[in-house]
Amino acid sequence: MTGLSDDGRRAIEADCARLINLYANLNDAARWPEVAALYAEDGLMTRPTAPDAPVVGRAAILAAFTARPPRTTRHVCANIVIDVDSATAARGRSAMLLFTGGPTPLVGGFEDRFVLTNEGWRFAARRGSLDFAP
Repeated sequence: MTGLSDDGRRAIEADCARLINLYANLNDAARWPEVAALYAEDGLMTRPTAPDAPVVGRAAILAAFTARPPRTTRHVCANIVIDVDSATAARGRSAMLLFTGGPTPLVGGFEDRFVLTNEGWRFAARRGSLDFAP
């Protein structure tokens, strides 16, 4: 990667890590339009429970969230590492623990691609997976 200062790289890392944490908080609050707005217009999402069923496009992502039955959740994200590829692209990995009030939390993670848009940093792709079967 060339052309970025250490401060510029750190700013991108912080902005992308903030997206991951904001995603968890907005998801837990069922603020679906705001969750969908964290994706680029043509963004891709795969849920950890359905990694082979990608949802593409902000409108489709919003529809997928609003179609879910209401539930109470708490996402805990950790081990966030962001790799800056350029001034407009980055990648990230994070661990996720999801509590739903059921007997067993879900443990998994996300592989993310970020893109700088006119709206700021957004998810270009967010691919979830589970480490342990539910």
